[in-house]
Amino acid sequence: MALANGVLVHGPRYWACAVRLEDDGLEVASGLKPLRAAEIENHLIRGPARMAEIFALLPEIRRRIPAAQLPFQRPAVAAAMVGSAAAVRLVRGSRLSMAAQEVLAAALAVGPAAVAMRGSNLASYHGAEHISIGSYEHGETRAKEHERCGSHLLGPLLLTSAVGNALATRAPSSLRPAARAAAGIGALAASVELFSWMVQNEKNPIARALAMPGHELQHRFVTAEPTPEQLEVANLALEECLRLEVESPANGDNGAAEEAPPT
Repeated sequence: MALANGVLVHGPRYWACAVRLEDDGLEVASGLKPLRAAEIENHLIRGPARMAEIFALLPEIRRRIPAAQLPFQRPAVAAAMVGSAAAVRLVRGSRLSMAAQEVLAAALAVGPAAVAMRGSNLASYHGAEHISIGSYEHGETRAKEHERCGSHLLGPLLLTSAVGNALATRAPSSLRPAARAAAGIGALAASVELFSWMVQNEKNPIARALAMPGHELQHRFVTAEPTPEQLEVANLALEECLRLEVESPANGDNGAAEEAPPT
């Protein structure tokens, strides 16, 4: 996750965060993740857990690094998200076709926040995050777009949400709110699993089609070319996370943990 003044990197078990302070100094904190989705085998809850584990880290980061500026602290991004949520509710209650509702809801959900991020330090640190991790994984300097960025969930989530909401509308009116909630959870779980398949089959035409909306979102709005100083911060977070994943014992034993690339 990119911050307005740094980068958060997390692996299967550990997290590390590095930020650039106002006096141009650097601050780093790291630790064991309170929620570890990699240890969950149930496919139904693994997807939502992967999302939840990131947000479970935020209070710890604020406690350990008070200077860290979380993405939602930027007024423009926060206002855009609130406005998007209100607009999506209006679209969901409209008489538009199901397909039109899904397309509009997807655009409203990410569009305003993406525009608010464009050209900001947040977008630059997002690019630094991708370059740092991509270069580590591929052994060569990579671009500011990354194939595992959360923005690539846009295509799968649009597809699974459309299917889930179409099924929910067939439920009796008294059960429809519960059906929509269940459809939302199911869509998230299915989209994360579909996203994993896309990463493993990136040359597949279907995978490429599903990844296209997220790639364009990355390229045009939510990432920017970082400065060398911003890339230094991202590399520092990555190195600290790798150190913990490789050197720290797994599950309390005395053996070295198997290395796994952070995301």
